Amino acid sequence: MKRVLTLVMGTALSASAVQAPAQNGSLTGDVRTDYHSIRDYFIRAAEKMPESDYGFKPTPEVRSFGQQIAHVADDQYNLCAPAKGETRKEAYRFIENTFSTKTELVSHLKAAFAYCDGAYDSLNDASAGNPSARPGKTNFEMLNWNLWHTWEHYGNIVVYLRMKGIVPPTSEPPKPPAAPAKK
Repeated sequence: MKRVLTLVMGTALSASAVQAPAQNGSLTGDVRTDYHSIRDYFIRAAEKMPESDYGFKPTPEVRSFGQQIAHVADDQYNLCAPAKGETRKEAYRFIENTFSTKTELVSHLKAAFAYCDGAYDSLNDASAGNPSARPGKTNFEMLNWNLWHTWEHYGNIVVYLRMKGIVPPTSEPPKPPAAPAKK
């Protein structure tokens, strides 16, 4: 069984090496590129939802749209701080428990992503395996955790947007190319 698992893992790693990202050429570069994508999609989604729908919940048991935005903002600090060798200064759910308006939440979301930008921008193959401030986790593990967690919640808010008749950023038609400047 161990040999089969080793073979499967080796094949998977070989396949991922063949599909290395063109822009960065490394696993950490791929994570950084994906982070920039979800950061931009998430902010655009938060900006698209009208203020009047920030309290919307598809069912009573789930977070409101605004609480989803706040939760992701909080976790940018909660998950990126250890990768930066830091400890978050505020409580775990500070933003979610303190702010509720669209203006406040979008502002905090942008600031939270800006905080994480530094962690992703400094991540490289040499530093990826360094231990984070969270025991038992590397810098790469913390940032990858943040990445899939943010995508997971983006999937949640896509449903909220669709239920309100709003096209999410990932489903918007591509913008036509800009016309060349006239000489």
